[in-house]
Amino acid sequence: MRNYIAELIGTFALVFCGTGAIIINQESGGAITHVGIAITFGLIVMSMIYSLGSISGAHLNPAVSIAFTIARRFPLKQLTPYIISQLLGALLASVILRYLFPANELLGATLPQGSAAQSFVLELLLTFFLMFVIINVATGSKEQGMFAGLAIGAVVALEAMFAGPICGASMNPARSVAPALISGHLEHLWVYLVAPVIGAALAIPIWLYLTQNKNTINENSTV
Repeated sequence: MRNYIAELIGTFALVFCGTGAIIINQESGGAITHVGIAITFGLIVMSMIYSLGSISGAHLNPAVSIAFTIARRFPLKQLTPYIISQLLGALLASVILRYLFPANELLGATLPQGSAAQSFVLELLLTFFLMFVIINVATGSKEQGMFAGLAIGAVVALEAMFAGPICGASMNPARSVAPALISGHLEHLWVYLVAPVIGAALAIPIWLYLTQNKNTINENSTV
């Protein structure tokens, strides 16, 4: 239960701060700026990884939990409770933001600025890169673990910074579904539910191939 509560709190913080930055930027006439929004997403992800990573792993993202399950780094029996906790945390954040900013139309919902296909490909690739970094830095030596939050937060900020204006750079079904449901803007939601899951899942076989190949080379090498 502590794991599930940690995932709820972490995903709540991600959606509240991240989409909250989008809303406040709109309400304040651009005071935060797009770069500020991207940095906010990166910083909150980094902060939650450092504060909750030792409890639940700080997935904060159904696509990440699914990918870890595919990689056999996460038990299947915990997958559904994790996803439920993440969705509840995200929904609670969007409900509070609706209360705080009742006149805001989108509540930070992700919508394609071009075609749905364009955003689908972008979201797939962005989540692939994100998961590829996560699976490599979240396991392994202690030094990697110490810098996992920084690396993952930096990837989130980087991808949000360059791709956010086109696709929203969600990379996270929970982050997209909550503001979409609360604001009533469900158009193109399928893009942000399907593409991140596929992108994260595709990162696993690539990671397995690269790491297995590395292990084989190390085993065959001589000192």
